[in-house]
Amino acid sequence: MKIASTALFAASLAASLLSGSLSASAQPAGKGAGVMRETVMERFFRGQARATGTFRAINGTRRDLDIAVRGTVTKTGLTLREDIRYDDGQTERKTWHFVRTGPATYSGTREDVIGGTTVRVDGNVVRFNYLVDLDPGPKQDVYRFFDTLTFSRDGRTMSNTAVVWKTILPVARVKIDFRK
Repeated sequence: MKIASTALFAASLAASLLSGSLSASAQPAGKGAGVMRETVMERFFRGQARATGTFRAINGTRRDLDIAVRGTVTKTGLTLREDIRYDDGQTERKTWHFVRTGPATYSGTREDVIGGTTVRVDGNVVRFNYLVDLDPGPKQDVYRFFDTLTFSRDGRTMSNTAVVWKTILPVARVKIDFRK
């Protein structure tokens, strides 16, 4: 089911972003003007992480998944590669590209996201929403994902919850737990 796989990536996230202690937000650091501290996303997602989760739709559909995440911090932000395996054996890869736009904000894109997203970091919580067209053909089937990432204080785990909407109705929920 396309909505399940996309919802899970969104949550795994995606996008959806590294280790060390958490700060309230990235702030200018050191003597260099314009140098920003890492955000909680960069600290947690640097390197490798694993995740398990569940997608549940209002029609009763349930899909469990495992995700291997590889995060690379760049000069401009963060790239997250998510390799996802569903309980039915289906696999897929999604890649988020997050560009820092401020001390606690990013602009995010992914191959299946329409128009990108703005990511806001507030302490150990990250929020963003985005549109995904789940029909790869000429007909559109667009859903909006609302993701909330909550990072543990010790930097070892993160919980991603997402609500998936079709027009004005919530149609699915995703819960994914990440660990370093």
